[in-house]
Amino acid sequence: MTLPSRVSDLAAFDLLLSVARLGSVGAAARAHAISQPTASARISGLERRLGIALIKRSARGSRLTDEGALVADWARAAVEAAWSLDAGITSLRGIHDDRLPVAASLTVAEYLLPRWLAALHSSAPDTSVALTAGNSDDVAAAVLSGAARVGFVEGPDVPEGLRTRVVGHDTLTVIVAPDHPWARRRSGITPDELAATPLVSRERGSGTRRHLEQALRKRAARPLAEPLLELSSTTAIKAAVAERVGPAVLSSLAVTGEIAGRRIVPVPVVDVDLGRTLWLVHPSGRALTGVAARLADISVRSAREAQARPGDGPSPQ
Repeated sequence: MTLPSRVSDLAAFDLLLSVARLGSVGAAARAHAISQPTASARISGLERRLGIALIKRSARGSRLTDEGALVADWARAAVEAAWSLDAGITSLRGIHDDRLPVAASLTVAEYLLPRWLAALHSSAPDTSVALTAGNSDDVAAAVLSGAARVGFVEGPDVPEGLRTRVVGHDTLTVIVAPDHPWARRRSGITPDELAATPLVSRERGSGTRRHLEQALRKRAARPLAEPLLELSSTTAIKAAVAERVGPAVLSSLAVTGEIAGRRIVPVPVVDVDLGRTLWLVHPSGRALTGVAARLADISVRSAREAQARPGDGPSPQ
């Protein structure tokens, strides 16, 4: 018995599932690293083979028809089975993997990942890691597109289509120059004061910036001020603060040395939770195998060990 031709193209069904999950053909195309016209053609071809209209298109995006939703539900098990088959085959040759593309947010890439990669090298010395560092939105896009097999993000939320595992905890810290008026505020500043102050800030798409904005919207009674300056480098932000350009908010992992050397001063913020979770992400429905699974295990184990040693790990709460 041969597989019926109209259901043999599982890639088209996988694309249909992405349209359902992401809400547009364009977003699904980006997740599959293909052009929007190519994605539209594949969906149209699938509709012709099945003899069913699967998608309703509008200016606000695309949604599945009732029949399309049923087809997607039926197809999901087959697509996930295909991914499981591929993962199993990959695991058989995983020991021979020699290149692992990884994407990581700047905080994780600079302050946590080096230790994890050293541990990975000890267990898989022939593996070459190709690391791309960027903001959390860039990392999520790289993992969804397949450009990276595994990613690490620091945002307060993770896009659909990605599975997550906790790899650490962090706290955002307000920092100022030693002669800034806030440096003498032992009782701290209020959420309203922080919200009203133009900051030296990370660019849009940064997990650090998004987490701060969400935390302040919950506690501040006024709108957030526009950034004084936007920089994509943590080092540049710390230098700007030390040079009295203005206050900033960065990961506690990133400012430990400068605070110890009194080049910058931390400022407490009352009545607002600036703690956050750091995540490992990989595509839903695709099990990590080989060296990617090893790196995931190393990072998750590191987080657990840090929690078991309060105050002694790289992941402060």
